[in-house]
Amino acid sequence: MSRKPTKGYFVHGKFVAEGSELDLELKRELKGTDAQSKTDLKRESTELQKLGEDLLTLRAELLERLDLSEKLADAVQEAKRISNFEGKRRQMQFIGKLMRQLAPETLVAIRAALEEQHSGSAQETLHLHLAEQWRDALIANEDALGRWLADFAQTDTQQLRALIRQARKDARPGKPGEAPRHGRAYRDIFQLVREQLANKEAGAAPAAQTP
Repeated sequence: MSRKPTKGYFVHGKFVAEGSELDLELKRELKGTDAQSKTDLKRESTELQKLGEDLLTLRAELLERLDLSEKLADAVQEAKRISNFEGKRRQMQFIGKLMRQLAPETLVAIRAALEEQHSGSAQETLHLHLAEQWRDALIANEDALGRWLADFAQTDTQQLRALIRQARKDARPGKPGEAPRHGRAYRDIFQLVREQLANKEAGAAPAAQTP
């Protein structure tokens, strides 16, 4: 009586019998690979959905610089106009679908634009803090004016001195626990300092040191 041939298959030249321990191990590995692929696809889809949402926050000049399809650009503008929650959710799902069709280089450009916007915002915050520090130092310390004029010789010295004197007169202590009250000169000094810092930055000159 002839023996019934064992069912199986070959892997790298080696016969693997169906139902064997090796067969079960290979099938477990294959199943694990498929599950991982599904996880990767879901994660990628979620990331692209989030990237599509971030597109709505991008400044107009940065958005225009991107090579977006007309359909996606229109979808982003439409999403900005929609205020209804459910309508917005459906629109963002549509944007997510369009994002999955973009070329890799376009996705790279979008991420770069978002990073540029984020870096610009951080730089602007730094400039505001520096302007606040200079304003407070100029009002509180006579020596600060000399340091400021050494870095910003183009400043209208008479105007700045007058603003400082007025800011000192206007300063009134608040109630216990409250910040001191300030007048218009206080705000004008901040504006003057901020403009001078911005002009120096635009002229590619070294940034003024913290007072």
